[in-house]
Amino acid sequence: MSSESLDKLMYSFVVDDVLKGLFIYVPPGYVACVYDLGRGVLKKVLTPGLHFKIPFWQKAKLFNVQTLEYSISRQFNLEHERSLGDIPIAAVTQDGKRVGVEGTVLLRLDIHQVPSIWQTIGEDFVAKIIRPAIRSRVRMVFSHYDYQDIIGPQRDAVEMELKNELERIFYARGIYVENILLSEISPINQ
Repeated sequence: MSSESLDKLMYSFVVDDVLKGLFIYVPPGYVACVYDLGRGVLKKVLTPGLHFKIPFWQKAKLFNVQTLEYSISRQFNLEHERSLGDIPIAAVTQDGKRVGVEGTVLLRLDIHQVPSIWQTIGEDFVAKIIRPAIRSRVRMVFSHYDYQDIIGPQRDAVEMELKNELERIFYARGIYVENILLSEISPINQ
């Protein structure tokens, strides 16, 4: 190996591993959390902009803090476990009708609690917390109403009760529920 190619290799190492490792670029709508080998997940959240970090010693993870759309629809592919969404949720109404529920849940991460989410739940908080909680609360709330009420005069009440139930579970974990929008509630044949 010639000294010129060795110099290029060393230069490449310095640029890629050291200089790129010095900075964290946080785009608009995101925050970054930093994991420090000595102190663990740091409490300070990095807001949009360019920030310094210690190469090799600190690792950064970006989190989207914009409104997130958790879509419940037939088009969702469950093979992507970490994806934000779900297939239609099967529920049973108070009058014993089985229904498939589709809609959208609008969520947002609390900027100040993102380090806690990363530390206590991890990156796969959708599969661990969001999806199971939404499925459970949809089934519970739908069991309080008759089918005709859900598709008719009580639809707003169902959405509001769902929002309240999800807020009760998610708020303490740093996840805001902005809105619940039910799109389709269709009967499932036995």
